[in-house]
Amino acid sequence: MKIRESLASRLFDAFNTVIMIGLVIVMVYPMIFVFSASISENAMVVSGQVLLWPKSLTLAAYERVVFNPDLWVSYWNTIRYTFVHTVLTLMATSAMAYPLAKKWLPGRRVILLMAAFTLLFSGGLIPTFLVVQKLGLLNTIWAIVLPSLISTWHLFIMRTFFEALPEELEDAATIDGCGTIQVLLRIVLPLSLPVLATIGLYTAVNQWNAFFDALIYLNDRSMYPLQIMLRNILIAGSNVQGEGDMSHMETMKYAMIIIATLPILCIYPFIQKYFIQGSMIGGIKG
Repeated sequence: MKIRESLASRLFDAFNTVIMIGLVIVMVYPMIFVFSASISENAMVVSGQVLLWPKSLTLAAYERVVFNPDLWVSYWNTIRYTFVHTVLTLMATSAMAYPLAKKWLPGRRVILLMAAFTLLFSGGLIPTFLVVQKLGLLNTIWAIVLPSLISTWHLFIMRTFFEALPEELEDAATIDGCGTIQVLLRIVLPLSLPVLATIGLYTAVNQWNAFFDALIYLNDRSMYPLQIMLRNILIAGSNVQGEGDMSHMETMKYAMIIIATLPILCIYPFIQKYFIQGSMIGGIKG
């Protein structure tokens, strides 16, 4: 039996379709423009002739960027910062969220209130820098990784997810002789892939795009991440190769944006289904 839609329903669907198409255009156009500008002649980009499709195709900008050794040093730094930060964040967040999900934990409410307090107030930039400095972490990977290791928001999302897991599974594992750590590693975490993938993706993207911490805590250029190099090109206007000619400066900016964004765009499709599940769980249960 075919259900007849009312005029208001059809208008609502048409309005939603137009809005969705508009959002797609708004999100896709910058990506197409940046890619087109990166493979166009610099003069065409500077003069504003590149609006959507590339003009006078050339890979000169990519050649200048790719063959610069500083790019690969900063790329490696970004990869290791992102990997270490994401892994340690998932470990620390799950280790803290699991006991907080148990009502029998002594002082649970106090700990949760203290954690919630950090959502509203923080120590500030200068005290944080002084702590990092006194601990001797300046110009090390730990200055980038440790200060932002645990996000309170992610902690509450993971705690909520753990609370929703059936307690019977943990009770059965305990009867079979598993301790608390074994229950967490063998039962809880394998069932928590959606929330782990979601938090891991958010953490990885944030760390991949981060540059402010590196500006504050790193003085050694060999420790700079990719975003510092991108910042120098986009904001400071410095040449990738130092004091060289600026004939490809504009296209190099767009080439660097493509190179810096590509890894995240390639990773996202593989964990999309877990990301969607984790986002829905956090929204419904949180």
